[in-house]
Amino acid sequence: MKHIKVADLMTDEVASVTPDTPFKDVAKLLSQYDITGVPVLDDQDRVVGVVSQTDLLAHTARHNSAVAVPPTAGNVMSAPAVTIHPEETVADAARLMTRRSIERLPVVDVEDRLVGIVTRRDLLRTFLRPDSEIRRRVTDEVLAEVLRVPAGDVDVHVVDGIVTLDGQVELRSQLPVLRNLVEHLDGVVAVASRVTARTDDTATAQAGHARHAMPW
Repeated sequence: MKHIKVADLMTDEVASVTPDTPFKDVAKLLSQYDITGVPVLDDQDRVVGVVSQTDLLAHTARHNSAVAVPPTAGNVMSAPAVTIHPEETVADAARLMTRRSIERLPVVDVEDRLVGIVTRRDLLRTFLRPDSEIRRRVTDEVLAEVLRVPAGDVDVHVVDGIVTLDGQVELRSQLPVLRNLVEHLDGVVAVASRVTARTDDTATAQAGHARHAMPW
């Protein structure tokens, strides 16, 4: 099944700075473009850090205006930078942003060179997918292509990204797979499944596993 990649959502025209960029110029750049942070690049366009509003404010709080040498982006940046590759999924990006509590992710190639940037706002666009498109993907991709469920055995209803499933599949082992696949579709907010199974194949599988585990 096809998932939206970071490359599909990222912005490829990115404001950036170098380690030598003066502190005040970084602040002006954030204000000019109304952004919360910028990647810091070396002379080969590799991302060596990120300067955020938080970094600027933290530096200001630690130092007074009597500092002899004006600070630069290299002095205040967070390093190493948290980055992501364009072929990774939107779900991967969302998990990384949540885990690291960041708003923007520089997107880099295999040599850590900047190719774009993705923000939380970009990721939220995936939840604006039409309900009709989500229903089509559940019906055609999950039920028909992956699980081989005959047409009409499971009814799919989608309202505001919430998927409701009713009906029957052949095997009980298919139930958690069905729910997991639907939950990971782009645009799905939640899943309510009332699907049942005609055959409980899990007991047979557990019995077979127990027999193989016997020490004779």
